[in-house]
Amino acid sequence: MVATGTLVTLVVAALASLFMAWSIGAGSSGSTPFAPAVGANAISVMRAGFIVGVLGLSGAVLQGANVTEAVGTELVVGSVLTATASTVALLVAAALVAIGVFAGYPIATAFTVTGAVVGVGLANGGGPAIAKYQQILALWVLTPFVGGGIAYGTARFLRNESVPERVAVPALGGLIGLLVANIRFAALGGEGGRSLAEVGAASTLAIVLPVVGIDLGVAAVTGLFVVASFVLVRREIQIDAARGQRRFLLALGGLVAFSAGGSQVGLAIGPLVPLLDAVAVPLPALLVGGGIGLLVGSWTGAPRMIKAISQDYSSLGPRRSIAAMIPSFAIAQAAVAFGIPVSFNEIIVSAIIGSGYAAGGAGVSREKMLKTVLAWVGSLALAFGVAYAGFTAVDAVLSV
Repeated sequence: MVATGTLVTLVVAALASLFMAWSIGAGSSGSTPFAPAVGANAISVMRAGFIVGVLGLSGAVLQGANVTEAVGTELVVGSVLTATASTVALLVAAALVAIGVFAGYPIATAFTVTGAVVGVGLANGGGPAIAKYQQILALWVLTPFVGGGIAYGTARFLRNESVPERVAVPALGGLIGLLVANIRFAALGGEGGRSLAEVGAASTLAIVLPVVGIDLGVAAVTGLFVVASFVLVRREIQIDAARGQRRFLLALGGLVAFSAGGSQVGLAIGPLVPLLDAVAVPLPALLVGGGIGLLVGSWTGAPRMIKAISQDYSSLGPRRSIAAMIPSFAIAQAAVAFGIPVSFNEIIVSAIIGSGYAAGGAGVSREKMLKTVLAWVGSLALAFGVAYAGFTAVDAVLSV
């Protein structure tokens, strides 16, 4: 039996989580996946907001468990995320993200949530999870260089006149097929989920190559995905090159939106994970609730941020947009697989800059970039400080 006071706090924490989910849907997960596609005039702003909401919900349910559990249990050592602590962390993070949405600047959601959760956790007597912080910091620091570098190289590849467009774009389609074949889904069973390639190879005899440890069945199914993706994109390009590029770009946007749901839902509902046993709520139900919050946020608040990212950061064409989306999808899936909270604003903006510099830096606003980086760094420190002080104050009042 849950005490009345505790139950009230749990309800407040749940409402704070829903507000956080809305803020994320209206901000990073709702705006960034289709921003390059909107910038390339491949889809309208309103339609992008609608589609990204649906795909984000799907990703939250099918891939959201890893990041959700990491945010809820791995950022601070010790069982210190009480209902009160979770509520304070969620309210602080959501308020900062919401301010970014309405101000027109993409606040890094992962920075704010991580800072807030660590802040309340340490204020409540927890210890720092050094190993997890090292993983998170490595990904955050490498993302601009890896994502921007891959986007730059991809954009240069697409602009290379010696490589025909009917070969270059389908080749990238084959690369996407390889990545899709090896995405892991919890719904497909197995510890940590299984990939489509593993499911497809399940009925075949398992033959693993020595030394490299590659399952030939999985490799064969992956090869089929690569070939099918290459052929499909090539066919579209041959029929109409411009339309083929736009359709490929929309497919990439959908994959990134799906990945955003799988990652960002954990930032909204992760702090509630330690509280599930007290209310007998299973994690899948929590994922659905968080996904619905993302969907509503995408439908009601994302258009403003989609416009900000697609028009204010770079004048994008289809090729540069494709170059930006490919590393974004790959980095997002890596973060989901390892259970690392990641900012989609950081991923997408870095990739847009990289693809923009491949065209000589045309349309890239350096002033906007500087302000955005300062907002990212400041949001982490601010969220930590406010959450630490806020929980300390609330705890002192409740202790009287």
